[in-house]
Amino acid sequence: MTILIVTHSKDNDAPVSVARALESRGERVYRFDTDLFPTTVQLSLDERGAGRLSGPAGELPLEDVTAVWYRRNSTGSAIPQDLDAQLRRPSVEESRRLVFGMMSALGVFQLDALEVIRRAEHKPLQLKLARALGMEVPRTLMTNDPVAVRAFAAECPGGVVTKMMASFAVYDEQGREQVVFTTPLTSEQLEDLEGLDLCPMTFQERLVKAVELRVTVVGERVMAAAIDSQALPRAREDWRREGQALIDAWKPYTLPEPLHAQVLRLMDALGLNYGAFDFIVTPEGRHVFLEVNPSGEFMWLMKHPGLPVDEALADVLGGRAARRLAPKPLTGA
Repeated sequence: MTILIVTHSKDNDAPVSVARALESRGERVYRFDTDLFPTTVQLSLDERGAGRLSGPAGELPLEDVTAVWYRRNSTGSAIPQDLDAQLRRPSVEESRRLVFGMMSALGVFQLDALEVIRRAEHKPLQLKLARALGMEVPRTLMTNDPVAVRAFAAECPGGVVTKMMASFAVYDEQGREQVVFTTPLTSEQLEDLEGLDLCPMTFQERLVKAVELRVTVVGERVMAAAIDSQALPRAREDWRREGQALIDAWKPYTLPEPLHAQVLRLMDALGLNYGAFDFIVTPEGRHVFLEVNPSGEFMWLMKHPGLPVDEALADVLGGRAARRLAPKPLTGA
């Protein structure tokens, strides 16, 4: 019996750490680096959902798979870039369809299933559910309408920040990565919003912060850590700007019991077995929900402050801890 880890060959050490934790529990692990498919790895699948994976990690009969950790996907990335675009696009698409079709056809527990992740990624849904559960959420507007943005900003006396619903980066002429961070809007920028007709953005009220939280949930296990993002000027609006400088400064944090319960109920509503939550804690002690990332990183938290995320993942994947098998509708706050 084998637990399948689906990732890519340039991933960080998370798959290695989780594989080690699984193997210490007597589980067999097979790592499927999706960037090697279809150029190096072979995958065969028949009408029964049976088949095999074969590649640098060896051979895996699919009937041996008992659980899947869907971590990352880079299927088709090694297909030559100079291949005619009319041929490369369908080659990548067919490859992706086979990989995702294989995971669906396996009929085993997945942490988490692609369709569950895709639904849970929707920020408007997250905010609506969190609010319905009684969490405090920031006033938010997602739009491409400049007039609506200016009206919204007028209702936010503390100012407005802007962000994107998806994490991404742009690259300058030297190929350097420029990550798009949460950014406060100036009055001049509020008057110059014509770019919204090409790309909508998210606008939120600007909140004063005491600390920021990353709350990692695996199954029923809730692990919280806090960072003093106000310690460095460039980190005050978005701690990721100084992520490396602050990496040793994360500390354990105990959530208030009502919030602990609300976090688990939101995981139930989304059907997630893994989620990385972001919260702001204000100077008055209010905990404000920002988002939950169904595929958020966690390796730095295993070092500082030492959260056992890999152990928790291994317990759920190996069936030693409770699993969520489907989203649960809300039945009241």
